[in-house]
Amino acid sequence: MKPINLIAAVSENNGIGIKGNLPWKLKKETEYYIRMTTQTKNTNKMNAVIMGRKTWDSVPSKYKPFSNRLNIVISQNEKNIDERVLIFKNVSEAVDALQNGFPNIETIWIIGGHGIYKEALDKKLCDKLYITKIKKKIECDTFFPHYNENDFSLIEEPGVPTDIQKENGLCYEFKIFQKKH
Repeated sequence: MKPINLIAAVSENNGIGIKGNLPWKLKKETEYYIRMTTQTKNTNKMNAVIMGRKTWDSVPSKYKPFSNRLNIVISQNEKNIDERVLIFKNVSEAVDALQNGFPNIETIWIIGGHGIYKEALDKKLCDKLYITKIKKKIECDTFFPHYNENDFSLIEEPGVPTDIQKENGLCYEFKIFQKKH
């Protein structure tokens, strides 16, 4: 089975977005996100990223689809979505397809937004959560869903900084939570 990871940057008040955009500009955090969702142990494989339609729509055209990753959009409407992405009706359907029919995929990443995170967490699909904890309450209109933190243990991984990062007047830290078995 391919590992399924979730990645999100979350403010102290659980905010993840405002008006269809990220509520912060953090270059080093974006570089971390790209590195984590792109890198593979096997150079002959790639990762898949699963996102909702609103997340897809929020990505600037010049970055679509995300390079070096299989892009999957969850949508009830298959029209007017880029032909370079795969469309599924829900996260479970996408994960089943990736687990069974895509031998070239190494890791599945859940990248947002709220509804996609919620389905993945509610169905306990995620092996690890990569949460960037932004140390400030920030005005948002989209929030990270509640989940049972007791289902996960805090871990460290090589190559993921454990110290507090400072950028654009914000402090944040990278946290990794692994599902307890």
